[in-house]
Amino acid sequence: MKTNQFSATNFFIRLAIATVLVFASYNPAGLSYYHWVVTKTPDITPLMALAGLILIIGWVIYIRATLRSLGAIGIALAIAFFGTIFWMIVDWGLVPADNIDAITYIIQCILCFIMTTGMSWSHIRRRMSGQVDADDVDQ
Repeated sequence: MKTNQFSATNFFIRLAIATVLVFASYNPAGLSYYHWVVTKTPDITPLMALAGLILIIGWVIYIRATLRSLGAIGIALAIAFFGTIFWMIVDWGLVPADNIDAITYIIQCILCFIMTTGMSWSHIRRRMSGQVDADDVDQ
């Protein structure tokens, strides 16, 4: 039987990729694919199209894995969990509610953590419970 070792390093690699994907797509600093396309429209180049397709492929991979691993209830619970933490951060005054850039960065980080959890959930659940997914069983 094949052994799949999952460690914190694997989780942080997935988190780094999710962070690049989310912040390359859009960020308040203006250094993103969104801002690049908005400033160059209607002069779309093949490089812009290729970059857009690469981002779409990354989003599809992460979203499908997250939906498949966590399901609707798991995603709702993850949003509720991170949303409550976000609420505490604002309620405690660590970030002012009217600071749109900071709020956007926090929401994007939450999205990164949810997507990373979705990509990693099968491994995390297997380590916590010892259960194996049907996809992991060797024939």
